[in-house]
This record gives sequence, structure tokens and C-alpha cells, in this order.
Amino acid sequence: MPSKRTDTAHQSWNEQWTRSEGRADWLIPEPDVVEWAGVARDRGAARALDLGCGVGRHALVLAGLGLETYAIDASETGLAYLCGEAAARNLKVSTQLGLMTELPFEDRSFDYLLAFNVIYHGDRTVVQRAISEIGRVLRPGGLYQGTMLSKRDTSRLDGSEIEPDTFVGECEGDKVHPHFYCSAGELVDLFHGFELISLLDKVHSRPNSWHWHLVAERR
Repeated sequence: MPSKRTDTAHQSWNEQWTRSEGRADWLIPEPDVVEWAGVARDRGAARALDLGCGVGRHALVLAGLGLETYAIDASETGLAYLCGEAAARNLKVSTQLGLMTELPFEDRSFDYLLAFNVIYHGDRTVVQRAISEIGRVLRPGGLYQGTMLSKRDTSRLDGSEIEPDTFVGECEGDKVHPHFYCSAGELVDLFHGFELISLLDKVHSRPNSWHWHLVAERR
């Protein structure tokens, strides 16, 4: 890890998720997550991890599909909200406070692992460590689904490049924390221990907010 931590965006999310208006945009599951989680279950997946679960919109989907579901985040407020929702829906989700670079799970623990809008919060070292941990806890043949920030999002250039491909913006919210951006080729190199099944560059809610959406099988 660098001498100054760059995996700090959870500090912003932890504060945002204390408010109902701060949670509003993070309550509806992404359709492609629902689709691929179902594919994973149909392929025989039994144990799933929602890495960087936030307020739990996807962990609740996984539990509802009948998967043995675990959820981890560095935000206490996000986990607290998830626990309340799981109890209200009579769903079982095992939650854990922790970092994406130090997953408190045994090797080859999961058949499906989701990290939606998570592991790019940091510099390249943080991203590489998170991917290493994902590969460690995902069994061979297991499915990984996640997103990365794309270099097509040129709004990053409005901020400051604090390390190679790592930018900090001047606006409010999590953009004041480091974010890592990559090209398709760089993404493939980062996930060298995986076989890519799907890779799409999509715009999210903000104009020009290009994100890579990937699904890959652990080798």
C-alpha cells in the first residue's frame, strides 16, 4: 500500500448513507446483476459475496435467489441499513465490516462474487490488491461480476492526477477521494487470472460517466 492511503471513498459513502435522500439512488438493483446472479445460480453457485455491498440492494437479491449470501463493506451505516432490510424481508445475509484489500474469508470460499462500483476507489496498487483478494476467495470456475471506471470518461481530467491513472476531483461526494481509470487492454491485464465472458463500456446516470461492466470466470 502507498504511504498515504487512497482507498478512502467509504468515508464519504458512510456519511451519505445516514440520510434517506443519500440512499435513494442505491436501492434499486441493477438489471444485469439480477441477470448474472441468476446465471450463476443456474450454474450451480451456492455461496455468494457482495463486495462493497453499500446499503445492500444486490445482497438482498442474492439472498432472495436462495444463495448463501455474505456482504462486506467499509461503511457501518450501509451495513446497518442492509441488516434492517434483510430482517424486514425475512432474508438471511451475513454482514461483515471490512476492506476490499483484506477480505476476512478463506480461500475459494465463494461461487459468485459481485463488486459493483467498488474496486476502482483507490490507486493501481489498491485495485491490484483487491483483484488479488477476489481471486483468492473465488473458487476456480466461479463467476466474478464487477465494474471499473473507463478512460472514456474524460471528466476525470477536470481533477488532479495524484498517481498514474488515479484522479481526485474538486466536487463534493466521493469524487474528492481517489478513483482509478483504465482502458480495455489495461483491464484485461489487471484480470489476468480470469477468463472474460462479457465486457461492455456503459454510461451510468451522469453524462459521460463511462464504466466497464465485466463478467469473468476464475481460472
